[in-house]
Amino acid sequence: MVAVLGAAALATTGTGDRGVVVVTEPSGNVLARVPLEGTDRFSLRYRNSLYGTLAQEHFTLSPGGRFELRELEAEQLAVLEEYYAINVAPERGESGWWTAPPAYELELGELRVAATDLGQRSLLVSGQPPLDLWPLVEDREPSVIITIKGR
Repeated sequence: MVAVLGAAALATTGTGDRGVVVVTEPSGNVLARVPLEGTDRFSLRYRNSLYGTLAQEHFTLSPGGRFELRELEAEQLAVLEEYYAINVAPERGESGWWTAPPAYELELGELRVAATDLGQRSLLVSGQPPLDLWPLVEDREPSVIITIKGR
């Protein structure tokens, strides 16, 4: 299975001082572990299927292995205005991307996302190489579950 072989190459064993982002299949099979050494945040980057441009969702850790959606970022303004729920006017950051906080507080213990070839979703953790999620799964079952362990 492609996902298992990819996971073996990408998984890390350390738990770091903040915990580890764990990516699993819905069946519970661990695909990858990415340590959060020295940071309390991670992001998910993907290609928006409607607009074809990149967007990012930024999360911070909260107590008890949970995480909160803190900021939304997109190359194209329309992604924030039409795709997400925001209630503050987006601002253009130094990177040239548009940013805004989400309209609602969202704290999660796990997050199920589509890891499709079209969306090209990647996990981003400071100090670690980007982890492309779509090569870890088979097209017929492209979902992954993201959790935080070891906090």
